Parts: sequence; structure tokens; C-alpha cells
Amino acid sequence: MKAALRFVASVLMVSGVLMIADAGATLLWQEPVSAYMAQRQQNELEEAFAATPEDKPTPGRPPKAKPLPGSAVAQLRFPTLDRDSYVIEGTSTNDLRKGPGHYPDTALPGQSKTVAIAGHRTTYGAPFRTINRLERGERIDLRMRYGTYVYRVQKTRIVEPTELSVTDNVGYDRLVLTACHPLYSAAQRIVVFARLVKRP
Repeated sequence: MKAALRFVASVLMVSGVLMIADAGATLLWQEPVSAYMAQRQQNELEEAFAATPEDKPTPGRPPKAKPLPGSAVAQLRFPTLDRDSYVIEGTSTNDLRKGPGHYPDTALPGQSKTVAIAGHRTTYGAPFRTINRLERGERIDLRMRYGTYVYRVQKTRIVEPTELSVTDNVGYDRLVLTACHPLYSAAQRIVVFARLVKRP
């Protein structure tokens, strides 16, 4: 009986230590289990993005057809944050587990409209964890199959989750990044606005 109790106590202690370690890792970095899963998904998106499409794109010209849901559409780079991720088409819960997601109802780079991308900050690789550190004028690259588009940060805003106007078109090529705010909460949204400064 005592041996069984000692075993149960040991299991509970180890479980407690693992839970505390997981919570600490999440607070300091990101949720480790979902990060591992997201990295595997990112590797698959990278391979899919590198694959030659059936219809070879014209450099500097977006394709006429919309990307297929769940497909790899871009590589998003934050040079000043030393981060990059592959972007999936779609913003469903399942899509965002794989990486940042392109809002299907927004444009692609080069269409003189707003391109919008959503991402997580604490789970599934936390691709947007530090977007709050992006400052005015800093560079963001969006590499498409038909060329790389360079944006410069204009501003950052904190808005309510119901504020859908942030993805509206404004008459020029604009990139909008959205994520939950503050960290570990979905009470609001942090939105980074950037303007295109260089096209292929």
C-alpha cells in the first residue's frame, strides 16, 4: 500500500513540475507542445511553397486566380525581429495552427489594395509574438512566388475584436497584420499597418 502511495505521489510531483515548466516556457517564450506541432506544419508549408506551381507566375504580377484554401501563399519576414514564417491561405482555427493566415477576402501583394494576415502570439509557433516591437519605418518582407514585396511600418493600433475596418482598402498597397492583445488574452487586437515601398 505504501509503495503504491509513493508511486502516485511521485507521478503527481513529476506532473506538477512539468505543468510549471510548461507554464514558464509559455510565459517566457511560447507554448512548447503547440510550437513543436506548428514547426512541423511550417516545414510542410515551406516545401509546398518551394514546389514549382503548374502555372508559372509572371514576375511582379499576381495570379488572376485566388489561392486555394490551405495552400502556402507567401513567406513573411521581419528582419528587425529576426523572425520569418510561411503564410497559409485562410484564417480558420485549423489554418492558424500551421502559421500566419492570409485573410481570403483581402488582396494579394501588387493589387494596389490591402493585404491582411493574422497570426498567434503565444501558441502554435507564436509567429506574431513580438509584432508589438515593430516601430515606424521598420521593414517587413512578403515573398510571393512572383516576387518579393517590401513594406515599411506606418503605425500600430490596439482595437476591439469587432473592428473590421482595419482590413479595408485605402487606395494603395498596404499590409495589415493582426493578432490577439495583450499576450495570453483575446480581449483586443493589435494591428500593424505597413505601406509598400518596393515591388519586384
